[in-house]
Amino acid sequence: MPTVLFDHEKLDVYKLELEFISWLTDLFEDLREIKGARLAETLDQLDRASISQLLNTAEGNGKRVSQLRARFFDDARGSATECAACLDALVAKRACSMKRVEQGKAMLVRIVSMLTKLVDRFDDTSGITRAQESRTSSSRRTRTRTNHGGAHDAI
Repeated sequence: MPTVLFDHEKLDVYKLELEFISWLTDLFEDLREIKGARLAETLDQLDRASISQLLNTAEGNGKRVSQLRARFFDDARGSATECAACLDALVAKRACSMKRVEQGKAMLVRIVSMLTKLVDRFDDTSGITRAQESRTSSSRRTRTRTNHGGAHDAI
């Protein structure tokens, strides 16, 4: 009898997120002996962020409203970049080498790329891309005014 899959289990990004968690479990095992207080917070944050990306991807894929899906995929993307920063912190704390985290960071680059495409796919309901929207709202925030000397100051 074939295994019934949830829709999120069919996503390549979800499968890669699971692969990252498996890779991360091996890293945690390698760092077990030197964990100590200086690494505890970073490892805990890395663990939580890796689970968060997975759960947000699954939950987002279950949403029927496109903009809600995009928001969850965007949250998952944020958690993936947080994982990358935690790996950088482990290297900075000399817990492991950059070579040791390269494979994990390569997976995260792929995960972020896939999630970005999903965000763009589901967030483009008005025909305006996120980059255009960002430029538009940025230009609204930056206004110029003339002071008494005739110079223009950004507000």
